[in-house]
Amino acid sequence: MRIVVPWNAGGATDVISRALATAMAQPLGQPVVVDNRPGANGAVGAQFVASARPDGHTLFVASAETHSVNPLVYSRLAYDPVAGFEPITVFASGPFALVVRSGLGADTLDAFIRLARSRPGQLTYASWGIGSTSQLAAASVIQNAGLDLLHVPFTGAAPAYTALVAAQVDAMFMNAGPAEGLARDGRVKILGIGSPERVPLLPAVPTLRELGMPLDAANWFALLSPARTPQDVVSRVATVAAEALRTPAVQEVFRAQGILPVGLPPVETRAFIAADRERLAPIVRSLNIRLD
Repeated sequence: MRIVVPWNAGGATDVISRALATAMAQPLGQPVVVDNRPGANGAVGAQFVASARPDGHTLFVASAETHSVNPLVYSRLAYDPVAGFEPITVFASGPFALVVRSGLGADTLDAFIRLARSRPGQLTYASWGIGSTSQLAAASVIQNAGLDLLHVPFTGAAPAYTALVAAQVDAMFMNAGPAEGLARDGRVKILGIGSPERVPLLPAVPTLRELGMPLDAANWFALLSPARTPQDVVSRVATVAAEALRTPAVQEVFRAQGILPVGLPPVETRAFIAADRERLAPIVRSLNIRLD
């Protein structure tokens, strides 16, 4: 069995997918390998899996980018995010942390909002690309608080993080794992976390909801198989994945990355993805994002 990850090796999606694959191998009685197929905001890997044989031996790690955002920002996709896949499980949620550069002079969310309102159009926020989940998370805060910030998109998370640490940009939403490391070294200040509850990696960081901003900012990760995969195979893989999420080894990897295990069954996974796409649609429309 192979699990296709549509991103480069070494990122958070790759790390947690490899942990899950290792834990699934023994109960499935076969090797489970991760196959990285990056490109086109996840579309390369998604197309590959959608056209694979539906026998349960090729799975896909979907996320908000591949199944919520891409259908909204591309007029044509090489894969059908709904009809092309069988949902297996949403296995993880990756909350984003709202961070600001050191020396900005805003150590709380309220202070940041006051500063941004006093300097309309002057503060900047980074993202790892136009139409990325980091941009959409920031846009939600901007709209909620009535702010005017300048978006500075980068070609990936790493250069965006570098720019923030170098004080070339003022703020961004980043994955909780990297945020914790940078904050521990004093290179950024974390203002809030975009999950419904506080995360174990950052127990002292309040959620945006606690701070009076009623929104979530996170990515999600799901296992999907090609359409027409037999339901007994889908159920078996979902059960094994749920068991893998409870193993100490997987939980430790997830915790270090700031990732929360989930484990939705197939029917709920389908409904979750549809609801997330509907949630993001008005944000994408308001920003008039088109990538083709």
